[in-house]
Amino acid sequence: MAWNDPALIEHVDRPIVAVGNEYPPSFELDWHQHRRGQLLYAARGVIVVSTPHGAWVAPPERAIWTPGGCSHAVRMVGAVSTRSVLIEPDALGSLGPANKVITISPLLRSLLEAACDIEPEYDVAGRDGMVMSLLLVELTRAQTVPLAVPFPKRADLARKCQAFLEAPRSHDTIDQWCAELGLGRRAFTRAFRRETGLSFGAWRQQASLLVALPRLAAGDAVTTIALDLGYESPAAFTTMFKRFLGVAPSRYRPME
Repeated sequence: MAWNDPALIEHVDRPIVAVGNEYPPSFELDWHQHRRGQLLYAARGVIVVSTPHGAWVAPPERAIWTPGGCSHAVRMVGAVSTRSVLIEPDALGSLGPANKVITISPLLRSLLEAACDIEPEYDVAGRDGMVMSLLLVELTRAQTVPLAVPFPKRADLARKCQAFLEAPRSHDTIDQWCAELGLGRRAFTRAFRRETGLSFGAWRQQASLLVALPRLAAGDAVTTIALDLGYESPAAFTTMFKRFLGVAPSRYRPME
């Protein structure tokens, strides 16, 4: 039996199972869901996961957690090599009921690689079981990083956020959005933070990162991306980028 389809392995009687896959450039997985929670890591390339509640992006050294039962779609940027682990809801390494992006440490990366070489019906008491147990422990230690763009539940705000992702403008202001939505400033800021968990400014910057990372991975120039996003200069864009991710945007461009 081929074990490269997550749907074929998530009912195996083990707390965690893993599978690796290779995808061609721009491949998309249509809307689907898993009974178990899924951690999706791109060993090569960039992945973008969309749900009815928002979007999450994982460049190298990051991975996306999607809780069980959450409908989602996946878009690959460039040729992508994935390492996916499916975890029972009550298992130690389950990362909770909310989507998130986590940092992949060198040890966690090695464990993910090793897990995908282990047969789904592994010996829990043997070496393979110990590898999987250590993987679950390391997942509980992983740091969450701000590469999420949650959508508000309020329909008019959600439509406005989706439109921003399709045509981001870094200099959009609260007053502009308030005028377009017919909301007072106080009502807008309260509703936006309540429904996204972020201030408008933080959300706008994270949305810009969500748009920028796939373009960087596709080889677009930093200057082009910065100007397209509405930044006054590549330096201003780079400053924002480094504040969130700790490295320059060029770090995420493909090697020549």
